[in-house]
Amino acid sequence: MDPRQRELAARIAGRRGAVRGPFRVWLHSPEMCERAESLGAFARFDCSLPKHLRELTLLMAARNWDAQYSWNAHVHQAVEAGIPEAAVKAIAEKREAVFEDAADQAFYRFCREILEEHFVADETFARALEHFGAKALVDAIGALGNFTMLGMCLNTFQVDLQADKEPPFPDIRGYGRVTADRDDDGPRP
Repeated sequence: MDPRQRELAARIAGRRGAVRGPFRVWLHSPEMCERAESLGAFARFDCSLPKHLRELTLLMAARNWDAQYSWNAHVHQAVEAGIPEAAVKAIAEKREAVFEDAADQAFYRFCREILEEHFVADETFARALEHFGAKALVDAIGALGNFTMLGMCLNTFQVDLQADKEPPFPDIRGYGRVTADRDDDGPRP
């Protein structure tokens, strides 16, 4: 690493404990890495969403992009933060998740519509706005965008899938979809 990369790596390790996953890729472009780390830190630690909803945005974006590394790194944190295990399982299986809390259900619906439909219905937006306000919805979009970029990076560069973890999605193995004639794709050389 050059001096700029070493400086960034030290900052990342100081804040996150180590340089793992996407940061090992992003360090190839120090300018990108610095900005991605800053946005990611905001989305994970500092935005206006409560912790359980920050973790929910991460899981939803991870599943939307089939980003197993992100999912594996955060699934237990999401449950510990208050996301029901049944909802986590439903998201992993691409089924509708159900939340007992009306605000959490409105937030889930808002995130699901933007990720899957690329638009949010007026009724869905109004319900989420009523529960959370404009600032939290802007932060939710920022978090989903950040975690989407994260998933794209992890999959494109085939970042380690944590061999000690169970594959989280029934339709994904390695870096590809499970089909009748292909069940695994190994890492890129």
